[in-house]
Amino acid sequence: MLALQKVRPGVGVELRTVETLDLVPAGEVLVRVHSAGICGTDLHIAEWTAGYESMQSAMPVTLGHEFSGTITAVGDGLEPALIGRRITARPSTTCGTCAACLAGDEDNCSNRKGLGISRNGAFSQFVCVPYSNCHALPDNLDMGIAALTEPMTVCAEAVATADVRPGQKILVIGPGFIGQGIAVLARAKGADVVVMGRDDEPRLAALRAIGFEYLVDTKHVTIDETLSKLSPFDAIIEAAGVPALVSATLPYLKKRGIFTVVGIHPQPAEIDLVKLVRMHQQIRGSYRAPAEDWDAVIAFLAANQVMMSKLISHRLPLADALTGFRVAHQRVATKVVLQIGGGA
Repeated sequence: MLALQKVRPGVGVELRTVETLDLVPAGEVLVRVHSAGICGTDLHIAEWTAGYESMQSAMPVTLGHEFSGTITAVGDGLEPALIGRRITARPSTTCGTCAACLAGDEDNCSNRKGLGISRNGAFSQFVCVPYSNCHALPDNLDMGIAALTEPMTVCAEAVATADVRPGQKILVIGPGFIGQGIAVLARAKGADVVVMGRDDEPRLAALRAIGFEYLVDTKHVTIDETLSKLSPFDAIIEAAGVPALVSATLPYLKKRGIFTVVGIHPQPAEIDLVKLVRMHQQIRGSYRAPAEDWDAVIAFLAANQVMMSKLISHRLPLADALTGFRVAHQRVATKVVLQIGGGA
């Protein structure tokens, strides 16, 4: 089967022909992939930015961790009746044997492996995942939209971490898909949302198309002249991964406000801690959502398919994956979904 893989350290990914898995491990399921999304992590791996050195031991490894598909085979210990079930899956797999796992605290597993990073992922016709990581999909949910579940759980966790509430004014920094999803979910909470980017017209246009009004492109205006008119913000959620934007936007956070960092930063950010203390502000980090939140996100996607479909700018076959990487890197795309298998 065809697979998009990271073969060696350094820049680049490759489309390769690989063997289909013959034996499904106990407790796992083989999934025929229908759709899989390209995300920022995949771009970082392709560009070989710092922070992914640990995946060298898994190479060659198939990328991709945002996906939907159908179970086609099961390992020992699982019922054959699961075959045919439409699912998506949490990409972070736990070991089940470390002290945290044995204590029932799997969120703090010390031996996690990431799908598409340290074990083969979903940019191929089939992927193998633990059944305990799977979440059932409703029959009416488009499989391309279902592939958005994982990044939308990241967005939901960010909104929860920022403690977004009805009537608040929220600034979202970065209009990539994570920023877009955060904006969508914060608005669904009843907040007024401002989204800021730089030279990001295609992605801001996607938000405009689904009803967002307060969209700022700092290619045309300065941060100060724009945010001074719109602030103070009850919460700021940073999803751009640009360290300088932390200190640049903190002055527009209200007293006792919450600044939540979601972006992955290439270097440390400098902040004025004296001002932070005197304003009684908080800085929080947000990353992976707990398993119990996934079904609520799936329900949200199923209920808002028309809106969410407008955030998918490109649907491409796996053979055109490198084109998808290119448009995502150039920020022309809002979201690229690779359509790999058939079915609804």
